[in-house]
Amino acid sequence: MLDSFDKQRLAQLAADEISDSLEQGSIVFFPESPVALPSADDLEFIRQELPALLKLKNISYHPEAGKVRGLDTTDAAVSERVTRILSRVSDDIAGFLKTAAPRLTDNWTVGTCSFRPIEERGRELSAHASNELVHIDAGAYGATNGDRILRFFINVNPGADRVWASKGNFNDLFRSHGDRAQLSYRGAGDKYLRKGLLDHAWTGLVKAVAGMGMPTVRVLDSSPFDREMRRFHNYMKDTPAFQQQSDGHQEFRFPPFSAWMVFTDTVSHACLSGQFAFVHTSIVRLDSCRRPELAPINVMRQAALSG
Repeated sequence: MLDSFDKQRLAQLAADEISDSLEQGSIVFFPESPVALPSADDLEFIRQELPALLKLKNISYHPEAGKVRGLDTTDAAVSERVTRILSRVSDDIAGFLKTAAPRLTDNWTVGTCSFRPIEERGRELSAHASNELVHIDAGAYGATNGDRILRFFINVNPGADRVWASKGNFNDLFRSHGDRAQLSYRGAGDKYLRKGLLDHAWTGLVKAVAGMGMPTVRVLDSSPFDREMRRFHNYMKDTPAFQQQSDGHQEFRFPPFSAWMVFTDTVSHACLSGQFAFVHTSIVRLDSCRRPELAPINVMRQAALSG
């Protein structure tokens, strides 16, 4: 599942090599981050100061608004410094992806770039919010409508690995747990996951409001696909038997200053432990993919057509 790209392999990168690996369900791993890190002073600042200033689950830069959310401070200098750091990391990761996997960045949507300042092991979060429980991602920033969720991670903890677990890819998990999760594909035929009139009307309203200077309302959008994925996400996190099963279970350790990226709507994952990481999220258009049949929406549609 882990596909490693060191400096030598990156220097000899073939067209679509990284994007093909991602689409096939690999975790693309970089032993040394290919993206420049913030200065030592900036890294020390966010490690030392931000854990005490966390107001939400993470501290996130939202490029559509040009603002950082999740900070509990009225100090303008702190807010400006965090915004500068996260916006620069966001731009640098996006720049790397445009060079290394240009197919995936065609007409993409760049989402948040967050800093995760709290140790993941033992966080007091609800099951649906917990990163420690294996899950697939669903509904990033509202409705994806079947487009792909791509996340890029950098471990900036100078002395500890970030430890992940996976129980396999969406295709296998859907076959073995789709019925248990009460997904509604059985007998649905070609109407499965199609948006109806109400969905289209709601999407139009959300877009209109977002266009009036409130871009963050896009998170309110939805679709049949995203609701079905959310149901699967919640089933995984709410089911102890699934969390405890050994089938397909693998663990991965990402050392300090390494990086990795993955389609998190395809690869099941959990962060078992780790503190101090950047996480960059983007939405990749399905029609930019070379293997669209491997995307969750098409796996589910094929199952509905097969009965």
